[in-house]
Amino acid sequence: MKLLVNALVKFLSGLLLVGLLLFLPAGTVRYPGGWRFMALLFLPMLVFGALLFMKAPEMLKKRLNTRETEPMQKGVVVFSALVFIAAFLLAGLDFRFHWTSVPPWLTIAASLLMLAAYGLYMEVMRENAYLSRTVEIQEGQKVIDTGLYGVVRHPMYTSTILLYLSIPLVLGSWVSFAVFLLYPAAIVFRIRSEEQVLSAGLAGYTEYKEKVKYRLVPYIW
Repeated sequence: MKLLVNALVKFLSGLLLVGLLLFLPAGTVRYPGGWRFMALLFLPMLVFGALLFMKAPEMLKKRLNTRETEPMQKGVVVFSALVFIAAFLLAGLDFRFHWTSVPPWLTIAASLLMLAAYGLYMEVMRENAYLSRTVEIQEGQKVIDTGLYGVVRHPMYTSTILLYLSIPLVLGSWVSFAVFLLYPAAIVFRIRSEEQVLSAGLAGYTEYKEKVKYRLVPYIW
């Protein structure tokens, strides 16, 4: 019951916060991009959260934990939060004052990409039972080197980058997209710090890095 209440509180808080960040600067609730984005984000989140609660409550518990202990990771989390806040506010203002516009075909493509990225994210969670929102070494943790983890070392971050770069296009704002470009840079810093922790504390991770060369994108990085 405690887990259920915690999950519902965080879900509703996120829903309210995102709604305020989008519709207040837009000056209206008649913001199609805002409603489109919220539907694409929160409806799958609700379904996925319900499945985790029924099938894998421990995984849900780990996903709700956002308390970082590493100083570098704390800084990355704060920076990422500021990027999100600024990007959402600017998307609303962009709609209100008509600074930029995204072609309808690109908005549709971005919506499909957002759903695909969310599906990729769920597949990563299925493959890795140790997946957490914080950088930590868990008791009994083993290196996962199959499936998507056999292609890149951090498929979760690959999926989140695709997800977050599609968001401003779903919202219909190039201004917001420019701000969201800062997110991949934050992820690069997070990965470098995370790999130091994993190499030092997780048996077999150094060998895994030799086996899987690329962190985010095959043949690139």
